[in-house]
Amino acid sequence: MSADKSIIAKPFLKWAGGKTQLIEEIKNNLPLNITNDTFTFIEPFVGGGAVFFWMMENFPNIQNAVINDINTDLTDCYITIQQNVEELIEVLDTFQTEYHDIFQNIEKSKEYYYTKRDLFNSRESDRLVQSALFVFLNKTCFNGLYRVNSKNKFNVPIGRSKSLPKICDQENLLLVSEVLQRTTILNGDYAETLRFVDNNAFFYFDPPYKPLSETSSFNSYAKDVFDDAQQIRLKEFCNTIDNLGYQWMLSNSDMKNVNPEDNFFDDLYQDFNIFRVYAKRTINSKAKKRGNITELLITNL
Repeated sequence: MSADKSIIAKPFLKWAGGKTQLIEEIKNNLPLNITNDTFTFIEPFVGGGAVFFWMMENFPNIQNAVINDINTDLTDCYITIQQNVEELIEVLDTFQTEYHDIFQNIEKSKEYYYTKRDLFNSRESDRLVQSALFVFLNKTCFNGLYRVNSKNKFNVPIGRSKSLPKICDQENLLLVSEVLQRTTILNGDYAETLRFVDNNAFFYFDPPYKPLSETSSFNSYAKDVFDDAQQIRLKEFCNTIDNLGYQWMLSNSDMKNVNPEDNFFDDLYQDFNIFRVYAKRTINSKAKKRGNITELLITNL
C-alpha cells in the first residue's frame, strides 16, 4: 500500500483541545526566520498532532522532529503507525466491518463498544491491537474524548453518530506513517525533549489547559493532574529554553473569559509576548456553551 502524495497527512484522532482551528493564528505568530534555516521542531505535548502535521507539511526545512506525550496509549499508537501501519490498517478494517454490520442495532453496537473498551482496559493485548482499540474507541466514543480514571481505565461512554463512523482511514494512516518516518517519538516528561535539540530549535507547547471551570476540566486526560504547580513548572521550563536561545510558542486557556480580574497567565508570563486569539469551543456537553472564546498564544519571539 502507498499513500497519495497529492493529499496531506492530517490528525488521525479526534482530540479535545485540538489546534486545527488555531492554525492560522499560530501561523501569523511564528518566528520570522523559520523559513530560512534548517531547524528541529519539538512538540512536548503532541496530543492529536494538528500543529505537528501542519508544520511538517509547510516547513520542508525541518531537519528533525520530536514529539512527546505523557499518554502512553497515545504515543504507542504513534509508534505503531510509524512502524506497523499496514498491520494496523488490517485490524482497523476488521473492526470497522464488524461495527458497521451491527451499527443500526443499538444494543449490539453498545455491546461491541463496551467489549472493546474492556479489552483495551485489560491491557493484555500487544501494542498493535492496543493501538487499534485506541483508534476504534476514539472514533466511536462520546465526542472523541480521551479520559481515564485514577486507575488509568478509559471510561468514556459510547457515542452515537447519525452516520457510520470512519474507523479505518487507510489513506490518511499511510500519509501519517510517512511523516512519522522523520520523527522521534517520546513518552514521558516534557522536559526530556530538551535532550534532543540542536543549534536551531522551535518548540510548540500545547499543555493540558488550565480549566475555565470545574466542569470544563479535561485534566483527567492522564491519571496525574496538570495543576497550577505544573503550569508554573512549565513556565520555568520556558525560561530555561529561552535562556538557551531557542524559540518557543505556547497555547493555553484565557482565564479572563470567566473572570476579567484573573491574571494568572498574564502575571506568570509577563516577561513574554501574550496574544489573545479567538477559538471556537467545540467540546462541551451543553450546546449553548459552544461558541467563540479567547485563548492565549504566548511566545518569546
